[in-house]
Amino acid sequence: MTTLTGVTLSAAGIDAVALKPTEVDVSRAADLDVGTLAIDYEGAAHVPDAETIERLASTADVRVTTPVRADGFDPLGDDSGVDALPSDAGQVLVAGHSAYLSEEEAARAVAPRLRAAVDDAGDPWVGTEGIERLALAVGGTQYELLSRTTVRDVRTLRTAGFEGKIAVYAPVVLSNSEDAVLDAVGDYAARRGPVRNALPDGAPTDSQATGRARDVLAQAVRDYALVGSVETVAERTERLRDRGVDTVVGYPARGLDPFLS
Repeated sequence: MTTLTGVTLSAAGIDAVALKPTEVDVSRAADLDVGTLAIDYEGAAHVPDAETIERLASTADVRVTTPVRADGFDPLGDDSGVDALPSDAGQVLVAGHSAYLSEEEAARAVAPRLRAAVDDAGDPWVGTEGIERLALAVGGTQYELLSRTTVRDVRTLRTAGFEGKIAVYAPVVLSNSEDAVLDAVGDYAARRGPVRNALPDGAPTDSQATGRARDVLAQAVRDYALVGSVETVAERTERLRDRGVDTVVGYPARGLDPFLS
């Protein structure tokens, strides 16, 4: 089996890698040959320490996801977590997934906090999921999840005169094996609303899927993730750029090992 390296990521058109601290040792990402590393937020206990972030920042542009409603990252309250970040770490400002927020945090208003955070941060990315209009209004690089409408949506923004930067996030599986792709991102795709509605009740969402469920998932993983050969993924990332995307952020759905020599 061919070893996939950072050069392969580059060949596939991946500009940045998204890291989930609960899944990978983020310090290993220093060996990836990409220009940007984005560290996802999976709860305050999983934010990498400042030393690790600084070490990564010596090899790439590092951005740390900061949910504006969470204690430690609230610009209108406790922002001690932001203060603890190294000065050379950028931010990805998000409303915050309810799975990582307390009931009190989730009840906080997003709009005033996001505006305040954008004012405080230098050149932030702004996660658009669930707050698309608000994110567009506050500015910053618009950070979108890949979907079946991304190409159309980006083209519409550019046609309307939006001149800001756009980054797109997508799980990446560089494999032609449908079973491998479904095992890696079938469940991710199945959580998207249109896919969830199309799937038969109780159907498996991995390589065990058969019949209609497999047909639905086989298309869905291509709508919501970047999958296939390096050449296939490169064609998709090139199309995204042609439509106005500035940065393609890949989440290594099978971990970092396939991308490290």
